[in-house]
Amino acid sequence: MKWLKVLPYAALLGYVFAAVAVLTVLFAFRSDGGVGPTQPVAFSHQIHASDLALDCTHCHQTVETSRFPGIPETDVCMVCHELAATDRPEVQKLTRYHDEGRPVEWVKVHELPWHVYFSHKRHISAEVDCAVCHGDVTVQLPVRQVRSFEMGMCVNCHRANEASTDCWTCHK
Repeated sequence: MKWLKVLPYAALLGYVFAAVAVLTVLFAFRSDGGVGPTQPVAFSHQIHASDLALDCTHCHQTVETSRFPGIPETDVCMVCHELAATDRPEVQKLTRYHDEGRPVEWVKVHELPWHVYFSHKRHISAEVDCAVCHGDVTVQLPVRQVRSFEMGMCVNCHRANEASTDCWTCHK
């Protein structure tokens, strides 16, 4: 009969272990470069950044001046796509967004913990190549998170590049 008293605790412990296992698998899949999210328009970094050799700043226009890289308005896309590749379904989808005056609601790919302050501007001005954190986006379809963005990765990079490792540099 003593085991009846222990049973609820054993069940609770089992649930806790199961929850930890599920969260570990989900986090590992998300942070190790698993499949990226489906985007409303299948944008190809391979075509734009590799084949056409457009610089990241062509689309991510605020990356040098802001914490955030900036996602272009459809007007930026339509400078070329008013004439280029107009027969392609994804460009036609983009054109509909533009013609209807609606922004493309891109799904965020790279997630940082809420307590981390990250500035693209600082990293770009330090000449950190985008691929260090984002991987080679020209071969990712769709773009996915390929780095864990855990503190150890960032601290190791800061040390290797003689950047500040003061806690308040990244934790605001």
